[in-house]
Amino acid sequence: MKKIAVIPARYAASRFPGKLMEQLGNKTVIRTTYENVVATGLFDDVFVVTDSELIFDEIVKYNGKAIMSIKNHETGSDRIAEAVENIECDIVLNVQGDEPFVNHKALADILSSFDGEEGEKVDVATLKEHITAEEDILNPNFVKVVSNFQDFALYFSRSPIPFARDTKFFPKYFRHIGIYAFRKNALLNFSKLAMRQNETAEKLEQLRYLEYGMKIKVIQTESIGVGIDTPEDLIKANIYMSTKC
Repeated sequence: MKKIAVIPARYAASRFPGKLMEQLGNKTVIRTTYENVVATGLFDDVFVVTDSELIFDEIVKYNGKAIMSIKNHETGSDRIAEAVENIECDIVLNVQGDEPFVNHKALADILSSFDGEEGEKVDVATLKEHITAEEDILNPNFVKVVSNFQDFALYFSRSPIPFARDTKFFPKYFRHIGIYAFRKNALLNFSKLAMRQNETAEKLEQLRYLEYGMKIKVIQTESIGVGIDTPEDLIKANIYMSTKC
């Protein structure tokens, strides 16, 4: 199977506009993400897909590959679907531009979800990590996911799920990490489907797949660093990077 990685990169993020062009160490956030994905060596090609000339120029300036979006899109998946429609590939891996600390094992685990007979049941694969801090569980910027016994997603939410009604029992909570791999056909089908109630309410594109009956495999991984949704996250990310270097 031919595997490519695509990084959707909007400039005008609602909570932290321009965050992808902020400095993370001595590089921009988006350049850090792009170069970390390339460095895994897992892909036949890696692209940034953006609506911003600033981001496009930033990637191309350092010999990366970037594609300008033609249309306005509601979600990163819609933007990727437009970009890959005419690219020959079987699996498309979507790394969020604001999740710079990708690692080889996490991405390899996602890609392996499509292998073999069991892999034929998978339309989309993604990651989760166990979280225990109450502030993270309650934080709507930390999207939570619940899965069935076969590790297929049941639901994603900004709310704490499952709700702990019995105070004597404390369930495990998992944060969704916004890295996906799609079968190309599933991705193109997604882009033709209308948003329904759950996606509209939560503003989580992965709910569109579930609402139309597609199967999302969710793989547990160890922490892969700090996602950048707010200015405070950028401070944490720079601290995290300084401890790793």
